[in-house]
Amino acid sequence: SERRLLAINNYFYRRGGAESVFLDQIDLFAAAGWDVVPFAMEHPDNLPSPWSDYFVSEIEYGRINGPITKARQAAKIIFSLEARRKIRALIARAEGVPVVMTAHDLKLACPAYKMLSHGEVCERCRGGRIHNLLLRRCVKDSAVVSGLVFLETLVHRSFGLYRDTLDCLIAPSRFYRDKLVEWGWDASRIAYIPNFVDAEQFTPWCNEGNYFVYAGRLAPEKGLGTLIRAAALAHQRLVLVGAGPEEAALRQLAFELDADIVFAGHMAKPELKQLIGESRALVLASEWYENAPISVLEAYALGRPVIGTRIGGIPELIVHNKTGVLVAPGNVGMLAEALASMAKLPRTARNRLGAAGRDWVLREFSPEKYRDRTMALYETVVIFLGLRGIPEIQGGVETHVAALAVRIAQRGWRVEVLGRKPYLPSPEPYVWKDVTVTPVWAPRSKNVEALLHTTLGLFAAARRNPDLV
Repeated sequence: SERRLLAINNYFYRRGGAESVFLDQIDLFAAAGWDVVPFAMEHPDNLPSPWSDYFVSEIEYGRINGPITKARQAAKIIFSLEARRKIRALIARAEGVPVVMTAHDLKLACPAYKMLSHGEVCERCRGGRIHNLLLRRCVKDSAVVSGLVFLETLVHRSFGLYRDTLDCLIAPSRFYRDKLVEWGWDASRIAYIPNFVDAEQFTPWCNEGNYFVYAGRLAPEKGLGTLIRAAALAHQRLVLVGAGPEEAALRQLAFELDADIVFAGHMAKPELKQLIGESRALVLASEWYENAPISVLEAYALGRPVIGTRIGGIPELIVHNKTGVLVAPGNVGMLAEALASMAKLPRTARNRLGAAGRDWVLREFSPEKYRDRTMALYETVVIFLGLRGIPEIQGGVETHVAALAVRIAQRGWRVEVLGRKPYLPSPEPYVWKDVTVTPVWAPRSKNVEALLHTTLGLFAAARRNPDLV
């Protein structure tokens, strides 16, 4: 049957790294023959889609709206009846649709998404102590917005909207996987699947400039104050690409330090590729639990090394002194030394670091690797041995086990029954209630039938390399 994927995300345009992964995954699975249906919020920047009529009304609580609009949006944040109605219309009456969620942030553990409070890493809500969200006003430093997120978290956890409905979680970094397990999530329900970039779409540049680059949101958790101070101390030129709430403060800091900082604003993808491709290195000075930044992989694809901090998932993507340099987060002196040392290297040495990163991307972070890992998760295989006569099942035990096989298949697993050939209605494989039934030879002998069928069935199962027999 046709393979269908309902892809859900807040936004349907390239707003940030999570959206880039989301849209690239849609393209990847569509190219592999899947029927992919997007589901997101309405937004003027959304890409065109034949499914846009199903998109839900936009919620952007930070915008200036009247009290009635804000109240309506607040209710939708906690639980959206519109989203439930439209997603039900999309999946019609399908039952047992497996739900796989990618953890692009730490929302499933931290109500404020980032485990960050007032500029510092925070894990105070661990163990269900989500009242700390209110006490510290962790969201936008607002008692109102933090209270709203508190109510949202309380409702979602009380009804088990994530814990009781998700079949599997995908963590793009081992750090996020381990952190969610620390906070009580079942490790068996979390699969580590790293992000990907198509390195073939990135060409290393021949020229090199005399600057370092940061590309991303200008936000407090990105450690840009530390980066500007380090660049000033090391007397290095730094180009900041992006916009965000810290821009005015960062411009003032750069002015006060007389630092050689260029605020480039938003850049289109081709121009950004050239800027990074001709830089000495990409720099990530993050001071929060970053997940698995796509920008690191893209810099490698362009043949550039990366300087990053030892926090979150960043150390998983940088091999110290092989593809880049790792430094402690928030340490101006260490970051300044890393910038100066990278600048002093011969250009050929920087190229070697970048080339090693590009080779790593081609081997481990390719679209093909991502597709195969994800499809393996979607198509986990279970094999049942020994059942007779499906669908003409005989015996209470076999009826129960066959019903179990169907239920597992309806949860999204690929289930195959290796049945006894004399009892099956067809000598060829066939599908019965989402279960593939494959005949295996067995004699009609009460004494040796079970033994022979089990032995032959085990050999047949082993050749299929299933996840469970």
